[in-house]
Amino acid sequence: MAKTPTEIRSLARKHTDAAMRTLAAIMVEPSAPHSARVAAANAILDRGWGKAEVRVEAEHIVRYVADVPAVSETVEQWQKDHGQTIQ
Repeated sequence: MAKTPTEIRSLARKHTDAAMRTLAAIMVEPSAPHSARVAAANAILDRGWGKAEVRVEAEHIVRYVADVPAVSETVEQWQKDHGQTIQ
């Protein structure tokens, strides 16, 4: 039967001590690959202090397009061209 996210979280938390000890052992093991040591250190820091803040800057450009009718010589001509009456 499939586990719910809450059940999975609970099962994972039961292994927290062992996982932290494993990460710490990898982090300080001189013969471990550099990438594994860095990954372990990052995982420990993320769990202890939270992930580093990420700032994102974005630029939003808005362009407005207006449908402007052609210029007419007179109000009467505009009304005739556009089928509207100006009051």
